[in-house]
Amino acid sequence: MTAPTPAAHAWADERGRLLGIAYRMLGDFGLAEDVVSEVAIEALRQERDGAAPVRSWPALLTTICVRRSIDLVRGLAASREEYTGHWLPEPVATSRLPEEAVADREMLSIALLHVAEQLAPETRAAVVLHRAFGMTAGEIGEILERSPAAVRQLISRGERRLRIDPEADAPRSLARDDLARLVEAIGSGDVAGVTALLAPDAILWADGGGQVRSALNPVFGADRIARFFVGILQKAAREASREAAWEASWEAAPSSIGAVLIDVNGEPSIALRLSGRTDILGIEADANGRITGLRQIGAPAKLRFAFPA
Repeated sequence: MTAPTPAAHAWADERGRLLGIAYRMLGDFGLAEDVVSEVAIEALRQERDGAAPVRSWPALLTTICVRRSIDLVRGLAASREEYTGHWLPEPVATSRLPEEAVADREMLSIALLHVAEQLAPETRAAVVLHRAFGMTAGEIGEILERSPAAVRQLISRGERRLRIDPEADAPRSLARDDLARLVEAIGSGDVAGVTALLAPDAILWADGGGQVRSALNPVFGADRIARFFVGILQKAAREASREAAWEASWEAAPSSIGAVLIDVNGEPSIALRLSGRTDILGIEADANGRITGLRQIGAPAKLRFAFPA
């Protein structure tokens, strides 16, 4: 058996970290896997050509990965602007993510991946590499071909846009007990109970990808969000009662609604069963544990990796 070359060996060692970088840049796990495969091809090509000695294979692989991701983000901008409804990131079951990708869960949540779409590609890269992978401004500058001072400006600008406190710990996800209360309140039709868990200015975004019914525009305000969820889930429950039976994996869910807690993108989320379809509901909370943002992802093409294999 032929021994792996230095490039192949380095790529195998770095694959999980590279996938974590590409996914945080793209918000699309399938595309991130494609980028990481392209990194391997390019590294082997450079090794074969031998035009210049490689001082550090991990550094070169990271550079190729980031630059390919930046190019792809630019190319995706137009298609995402024309997307039917609101574009949200592709959720990934935490168990499907490589350990290296979730070792530091910074910039991994559905909420931050969504908001990061507002950033310019280079700014997003700088924030991802610094926050999630602990790279210095100098190291990032070599990848982006910027001075350390310019990179520090990119990081500062990106953190302000994402409302990240550079001195604070990573924000905590909503506690499982609070998520369970939300599921129970929605399932029982308790509008007041749902509203009590939401901040007054909470926002709901939904992504059906033009393939399933969903809210095309954001829903603003705790009361409107509560009534929206109670309404659609009670309707789904009525339709479900006419079906023969629920699958065995959903038997433990409340009878009026198909819902379970799952781990997605390194944090607890909700899987909702709605009239034969399953949506992922990502939750964003403030420091006081009140829900400020909900992201409902129902586009079938985006749920390929949402559940454990």
